[in-house]
Amino acid sequence: MKTDDTILVCGGAGYIGVHVVRALIEAGRNPVVIDDLSTGHAASLPDSVPLVNGSIGDRTLLDEVFSQYSIEAVVHLCASSLVAESVKNPAKYYRNNVCNGLVLLETMIENDVRTIVFSSTAAVYGDPQFSPLTEEHPTAPVNPYGWSKLTFERMLHDFGSAYGLRWLALRYFNAAGAAADGSIGEDHRPESHLIPLVLKAALKIKHPELSDALPGSLKVFGSDYPTPDGTCVRDYIHVCDLADAHLLALDYLADGGQSVALNLGNSAGFSVKEVIETCKTVTDLPIEYKMAQRRAGDPPELVSDSARARKVLGWTPKSANLSDIVQSAWNFHQRFPQGFPKK
Repeated sequence: MKTDDTILVCGGAGYIGVHVVRALIEAGRNPVVIDDLSTGHAASLPDSVPLVNGSIGDRTLLDEVFSQYSIEAVVHLCASSLVAESVKNPAKYYRNNVCNGLVLLETMIENDVRTIVFSSTAAVYGDPQFSPLTEEHPTAPVNPYGWSKLTFERMLHDFGSAYGLRWLALRYFNAAGAAADGSIGEDHRPESHLIPLVLKAALKIKHPELSDALPGSLKVFGSDYPTPDGTCVRDYIHVCDLADAHLLALDYLADGGQSVALNLGNSAGFSVKEVIETCKTVTDLPIEYKMAQRRAGDPPELVSDSARARKVLGWTPKSANLSDIVQSAWNFHQRFPQGFPKK
């Protein structure tokens, strides 16, 4: 016998996924999670949330999930997402982000589930031709990660035309922050995002991405970009604001909204040095860093124009202030300096 109508959250044990799951629960929705736990953490999920340990590429497993639960919609967040790794191992990215995603879409159609909110990325745009970036910017990814996400967006278009699939593709900029109480937050292994790396440096936690030349210090890649202080500028969006956007997206589609791709960002940029200085202020700790050479493929500036998401979804970020974002992340890292425990 099937349970009541459920939102299937694919990748729900990951960083963004656990915040989406919490937002669904707080809104009185009924999430069930499928996650292979390759990067997600079972300990980050409430015991009350069903967790199916496995891959969306496993057709048999997906059939069992759709048979057991009355799935009304899918939130798809499970993807490999390390840009450098995608260049070295593109097969992994096309297999997980495209081939496994195809299995998910086919299973949805076979089970007459035709609503999906997809976790996309600003990487679909490639090198910015203008800033801030609108959804009309040409899509020309510069790495396999970006191409795999754009390919899945194309699949959504085609499944919509052929099978009546209704979808939203949410193109994230830089997700950051954590739940205000520090109970869930960012715990990637390895970690590649700036704010958690800066906070690890503040805590003097050894990490592969921190400088070998100056133990416990941060590596800043590039000081000669055409930006006010020479370091890269990025748009940081609080993870809880992202989670809110997913709920609004589900409601929008349920109300008959048209399928579309939307940027999700704060429409404001902060440099690497600004992030470091903000972290110093929030933590009241010294943070050492060492300048390093630019990384290939890092554009000087990536800032969103998210006006369409605000208009279409009625979405307004609640935590647009960088200090608030960093403070929430700091709450998590103080509580879990070594990340989530094993469960």
